[in-house]
Amino acid sequence: MLYLALGFIFASVGLVSYQLVPICQNRLKGKMGKLRKAQSKVDMSKIRMPKVAAVDKISKRLQAIFIEIPSQRLFQMYIGSLIGFSVLGLIFTRSILGAGVGFSIALIAPSIVIKQIEAKRKRDFTTQLVDTLMIFSSSLKAGLSLIQAMEEVVTEMPAPISQEFSLVTRENRMGVPLEEALVHLKDRMQVEELDLVITAILVARETGGNLTRTFSRLTSTIREKSKLIGRVKSLCTQAMLQGYIMIMLPIAFAIMVFGFNPGFFTIMIEDKVGQALLAYAIISEIIGAFLIFKLSKIEV
Repeated sequence: MLYLALGFIFASVGLVSYQLVPICQNRLKGKMGKLRKAQSKVDMSKIRMPKVAAVDKISKRLQAIFIEIPSQRLFQMYIGSLIGFSVLGLIFTRSILGAGVGFSIALIAPSIVIKQIEAKRKRDFTTQLVDTLMIFSSSLKAGLSLIQAMEEVVTEMPAPISQEFSLVTRENRMGVPLEEALVHLKDRMQVEELDLVITAILVARETGGNLTRTFSRLTSTIREKSKLIGRVKSLCTQAMLQGYIMIMLPIAFAIMVFGFNPGFFTIMIEDKVGQALLAYAIISEIIGAFLIFKLSKIEV
């Protein structure tokens, strides 16, 4: 009788479990589905990183030179560089001062790198400007308008000049007058040769001048100017190289003499007259280096 009761109890529990398990599974699946839907509605792109003034400034400068990096990634790179350089400084110097130096380098490095990229972009733009003027001239001779000539430049020329004139044509399609779009281009690039070209275009459009002849003259002018700048830069580089040699000669001579016979410099170090002469030599060396580098820099 006891075994029969126990068997009845186990059978009842089994039947109840058989009925409850599917119900629990269905409810659990429903809750998991709602949870997945809620997670899918969360747009990770809308999760904003905290704003940092330096990151915003770097992002704007990169966008100005057509380098698109998402703000979140740029923020992560910036914070990672700060931490990484600080840790490297701490590892190499084993002092808080080294970590501070690494942190300072990480703060300054992005601005220096972007400045170098901007300078290279301006040099490439200036180099491509002569070919662009030739395309303008040939397109106008073929009967195209100035906007159509700019579109030819966008399709045929590489970056950065194609990117800049593409922006000019887009602004013109959006209703911005061509003259205003060209002024925007001049303000963005700040290249002397481009200022000359845009000023000539604006004057020719106002006075009704011959743009084809204007572009031909500008091409020859920019070429002659590039040759002159290259010649001046080579002469300046030669003068600076001579300056480096003249600066290093006394130092190298002193190191060699001190290595052969350290007693030669005991008078210069211990005697007051020798110390005065040594100080005079160092000051003269600094003044000479300053004058050489100052005279070697010529603005064309």
